[in-house]
Amino acid sequence: MTDFEKIKNYYSRFDEKHRLQNDNSGKLEFLMTMGILEKYLPHPAEMAVADGASTKSDGEISILDLGGGAGAYSFPLAKKGYKVTLADLSETLLSQAKKQKEEDKVQNLVSCDQVNATDLSCYKDNSFDVVLLFGPLYHLTEKDEREKCIKEIRRVLKTGGKVFASFIPHLSGSIALVQRFCWSPDQVDINTLEECFNSGKFKNLSDNGFQEGYYPASEEIENLFATNGFEKQLLRSIRGFGYEKEDVIFKFKNKSVFSKILELIDSTAADKSIIEMCGHAMYIGVKNGR
Repeated sequence: MTDFEKIKNYYSRFDEKHRLQNDNSGKLEFLMTMGILEKYLPHPAEMAVADGASTKSDGEISILDLGGGAGAYSFPLAKKGYKVTLADLSETLLSQAKKQKEEDKVQNLVSCDQVNATDLSCYKDNSFDVVLLFGPLYHLTEKDEREKCIKEIRRVLKTGGKVFASFIPHLSGSIALVQRFCWSPDQVDINTLEECFNSGKFKNLSDNGFQEGYYPASEEIENLFATNGFEKQLLRSIRGFGYEKEDVIFKFKNKSVFSKILELIDSTAADKSIIEMCGHAMYIGVKNGR
């Protein structure tokens, strides 16, 4: 079973709020993710769809940012006009989000709720047009926990609603542990490393560093959503071949060159080898009517 207390303790110390701003790897991840959201998030005119999906009379689109931390994506999306509910396990990160909401007076950030991703009972059926799942699949080590999470997401989504789910692919996550084995032997020993390569599970031996990790192959993610009532719209790497080349990419000061590099990253991001080896990946699925 996932040790949720270890995860909460980790995020009480780690600067998740500024992770996407602190270095070029985070900046590229944020830039690419926002580009994906801008392209694939529904717009009010799109909500009058078939399969029984309802359209709000006011044209508002509701988003559940599940595992959204301190609101790295909640705030920019709320400022774009989406009605965002932020939910996370960490009291620390939610406290930071509430403070920013008050300071910035962000009305479209509806609430900041403490929630475990495996239990969304505080939300009614068919409540949201979109669910962002940018975190929980990094941590849920057990199959039944991941199943509960996706079933709950399907329940709170409207028919035709979309889920955007990020995950750390098996090879990318496992190979990264080889570095940690060398640099932080208190966290990873040879048995930990072997277990992760065999099962995708990472159980940190210490209280330092990333806690309770799970690294699935992309086929597992596709099957997880398919068997729980979702149709795949997209599966791609987030940073693509820019992974671990971020410092070089951000040295391009010529805007047209920089834009062309991002275009090339996008154009190759769905290649299977890139998905499996280039850091965080994303699945986008649509809740079917069955």
